[in-house]
Amino acid sequence: MSYDFSTLVCRTNSGSKKWDLMAASCPNVATGIAPFSVADLDIPHAPEIVSALTDFLSSGGILGYAQPSVAYLDAVASWMRRRHGWDIEPSWVCMTPGIVPAIYTAIRALSEPGDAVIISTPVYYPFFEAIERTGRTLARNPLILEDGHYRYDFEQLEELASHPSTKMMLLCSPHNPIGQAWSRDDLHRIADICLAHDVVLVSDEIHFDLVMPGTTHTVTALAHPEISRQLIVCTAPSKSFNIAGLATSNIIIPDAEMRRRFLAEHAAQGETAVNTLGYIACQAAYERAEGWLDALIEHVQQNHEVLRDFLAARMPEIVVHKLEATYLQWLDLRPLGIVPERLEELFTQEAQVFFDEGYIFGEEGAGFERMNIACPTKTMLAGLERMIAVLERELGRA
Repeated sequence: MSYDFSTLVCRTNSGSKKWDLMAASCPNVATGIAPFSVADLDIPHAPEIVSALTDFLSSGGILGYAQPSVAYLDAVASWMRRRHGWDIEPSWVCMTPGIVPAIYTAIRALSEPGDAVIISTPVYYPFFEAIERTGRTLARNPLILEDGHYRYDFEQLEELASHPSTKMMLLCSPHNPIGQAWSRDDLHRIADICLAHDVVLVSDEIHFDLVMPGTTHTVTALAHPEISRQLIVCTAPSKSFNIAGLATSNIIIPDAEMRRRFLAEHAAQGETAVNTLGYIACQAAYERAEGWLDALIEHVQQNHEVLRDFLAARMPEIVVHKLEATYLQWLDLRPLGIVPERLEELFTQEAQVFFDEGYIFGEEGAGFERMNIACPTKTMLAGLERMIAVLERELGRA
């Protein structure tokens, strides 16, 4: 089947968080400009998902309270087995309205106020917020950048994990914002450290379906089977199939006692139901829309190559990190010598390209930009042209 990745869906005045943030930051934004920030897509949905939702509603489906059906759980288990080689039990699946709420629940259920939680920066900024807002202590394990590739500082990670107050680690795999997939060896070593020091490992794998050709993603549970007794794997169809607004996540917890504690805290927060249409959409995605996902990955890979070649020709000082996973391109603009505050001003007010500024992912991200490239190629190129024009003027090259 042929899929449409060339049509830009205008979301102005539709309640889109991404587009409303763009308008708020630059009220005079020109018509036809789309943001490259928040990780959702401005392209048509997979027709298989649209059809499933339409069929459900047109056949008299009721938008009442729902729970996962046997068919739903079978679809989730089949996807994990088929796409990731991971055999799970249906009873391991805990439903939440999102991965971020699940992270808050895990922190509250499996640690105490004041306990330390490890994160490896730069990293998805809600990790910081979840730790701070639950009264836990942030333990930073900055990633090491060498020759355009990030690696873990395992010596420092072991030191942090060995501290008596450290109870949990939040792992981002594949990693957002750097777009990197961790190797099986990396994940095994992380799991080893957590096992040695009785640290619960919460693995956010929301981007695990979005792996570029030539790269392999390993589910953390498979990298080190023993870690399953203290592991939570957070999954969702949200990024893979652009249905974040349907608020449906599959949190997989193999250990029965850990799962009991997680669900008890989940109930204590009053979260008892998942979006009815979310079940329909997720099941349709996993059963019928795999071809759309494969085509999306091919499109993102092509956009990455187009962007890489464009910047190599027009402004080679900008370092384009290899995109191994996600659809989020990590760009290093530090070689240009422009301070982050000025970059943000130039891009938002003059170029009208709306990225996620690197500094929001931690101080290690200052001078970087995260660009959502899962968009029509012509939209991406138009944004890059505006960006280069403004940078050339700023650098006195115009």
